Amino acid sequence: MSHRLRRFIVIGTLLGVGLALGWYWSQPKPIPVRVEVVERGPIESTVANTRAGSVEACQRARLSPSVGGLIAQLPIKQGDHVKAGQLLLSLWNKDFDAQLKLAEREAVATAARATEVCVIADVARSEADRLVQLRAQKLASDDDTERAVGDAKARAAACLAAKESQRVSLAKINVSKVNLERTRLVAPFDGVIAKINGELGEFVTPSPPGIPTPPAVDLIDNRCLYVSAPIDEVDAAKVAVGQSVRISLDAFPDKTFAGKIRRIAPFVLALEKQARTVDVEAEFTRPEDYARLLGGYSADLDIILATRPDVLRIPTEALLEDSRVLVYAADEGRLYVRKVEAGLSNWKLTEVISGLKAGEQVVTSIDREGVEDGAWVKPE
Repeated sequence: MSHRLRRFIVIGTLLGVGLALGWYWSQPKPIPVRVEVVERGPIESTVANTRAGSVEACQRARLSPSVGGLIAQLPIKQGDHVKAGQLLLSLWNKDFDAQLKLAEREAVATAARATEVCVIADVARSEADRLVQLRAQKLASDDDTERAVGDAKARAAACLAAKESQRVSLAKINVSKVNLERTRLVAPFDGVIAKINGELGEFVTPSPPGIPTPPAVDLIDNRCLYVSAPIDEVDAAKVAVGQSVRISLDAFPDKTFAGKIRRIAPFVLALEKQARTVDVEAEFTRPEDYARLLGGYSADLDIILATRPDVLRIPTEALLEDSRVLVYAADEGRLYVRKVEAGLSNWKLTEVISGLKAGEQVVTSIDREGVEDGAWVKPE
């Protein structure tokens, strides 16, 4: 082979390699995408709360005395378990105590006076009856008899007045007891002391109208708990009392709790014009589930509207507008858009009634640049 021929072969080979490399580098690079296999399985249609809810106690009382005064007794501390009727707080009340003792002594004196007056009335009545009988026998004058009868009636009226004064004295005792009781704070039910706002010797003031102040004692009954959470007004019509609920708590990230809807608020909250919500309450199905829970935990609800045990399903994030999906053709390395008919859906999965088959792959990373019909891709 001549030198010139060899040179043409080398030049031709290099030119071919250059053209091949140029074609390769000019081709678009495949876009990395996430894909999921279309499969069969159970699916639920659910509604979730729009903002975090919270665990609430069925009984919770934010207690304060109805009068102001200095804290004289505070026999409790935060975290204490108390019984119904137990003293929680007492204000300085020696003045009310003295008024009660005075009212009690006045009642004793009034009762003694009433006894005296009524005994005299009984004697006068007996004397009048005796003179009436003597007058019938012509042994007593009319004047003496009439005077005795009138005196008996007056004594009877005085007895009645004395008894009424005695009842007034007893009522004064009750008023003094009520005033004294207003300075004492007792537990209305069994519970746990969650918060105390005040110390011995500090002054407690009742809340003025329209100006809320912290309660002196916050009492919670943790033996009964429920979850309160807001849902979007659009979903409110789908929810009904008695529907099953899954309760999730941030404090227990690997566990869910079974529950059911116990109440739906009969009005819409418009805290923000574009975020109108309806409060729903869910109770725990098993009381033992909340034995270790505390009031105030943040919580989320998944309200189960409907369940189907075996359907074709895809990740909800794979759905485009107008119920379309991007199907990955593995033999071509390309994407093709396809229309599907969707059924039940939740934030995670969507039922596919038609348009896909089990085993096909759909793209879930649909928000990436260049991911569209006909795109050249490769699965991550």
